Amino acid sequence: MLEKKVLGKTSLELTQFGLGATGIAGMYTEVPRLQAMEALEMAWTKGVRYFDVAPFYGFGLGERRMGDFLRDQPRDRFVISTKVGRLLRPCNPPPITERFYRTTMPFDLEFDYSYDGAMRSVEDSLQRLGLNRIDIALIHDIDTLAHGKTAQPIAFQQAMKGAYKALEQLRSEGVISAIGLGVNEWEVCSDALDHGDFDCFLLAGRFTLLEQIPLHTLLPKCLERSVSLIIGGVFNTGLLANPFAENVMYDYGPALADKIAKAKEIATVCKSFEIPLGAAALQYPLRHPAVATVISGARSGKEVSEIIQWMDMEIPAGLWDKLTELNLTA
Repeated sequence: MLEKKVLGKTSLELTQFGLGATGIAGMYTEVPRLQAMEALEMAWTKGVRYFDVAPFYGFGLGERRMGDFLRDQPRDRFVISTKVGRLLRPCNPPPITERFYRTTMPFDLEFDYSYDGAMRSVEDSLQRLGLNRIDIALIHDIDTLAHGKTAQPIAFQQAMKGAYKALEQLRSEGVISAIGLGVNEWEVCSDALDHGDFDCFLLAGRFTLLEQIPLHTLLPKCLERSVSLIIGGVFNTGLLANPFAENVMYDYGPALADKIAKAKEIATVCKSFEIPLGAAALQYPLRHPAVATVISGARSGKEVSEIIQWMDMEIPAGLWDKLTELNLTA
């Protein structure tokens, strides 16, 4: 049974593994609807009660599919987060090969971090999900990866003056229970702590078995302020799932040789303890008290089942000690 942990200063309890919607929304690979539903069913059967999605995932498809499943479950038995910052506009979509997601709905995306845009985004998400409330609302992708170095400060200020004010109001009215960011860069989270009262940050790829820069920067700051971290991208876009695979990816692109070499070293140490690399990658972030849960996408019931097996494995302390001794982890 998956353990639960309270999120920040809220009363929300999240299972220590949550299913993200990137997989069922067709990230990199087309996923038929039936297969997506089987992944969600398996997650529920295995005790997963935290689910994360965003309008960006499948251009609305992730919310649609996740809502179609969760709508039939008791509403007080699960926690769901979605994001604001992108609005969907009806369009004739470009060829599917030009998109990050291989399975999409007929919409295009428009960044909007304004107050009105955030309010509209929450309402639209409720409609696509078919649910009467969202538990956690996250401001999405106000980082340089999404906007570039020149535009990122502008997007950040727009979000703090607009989207944050909207989510803060919705939280004060009890419409949502927690607010935060969903980003790929820890520095943005650190900056946000100086601009608002946040409950959590969904940080993807930056506190993993492969890299731990936030360990001595952001994480102590979050602990001090009772802000929880939701760690996404625990496999670093696949590199920590299987670094020996061909054309392996890291951080949404082809992995560089140094990253592959380090991941292989970590995998070798894990093998010496008879622990799958994936299990260590999933459980590593949870060792820190600032981390409430880890999330990952999955494309099938089989993938979900394997992830839960990894979550259930008991990892000897000696493995973590050895990785630290070899300067492979902090």
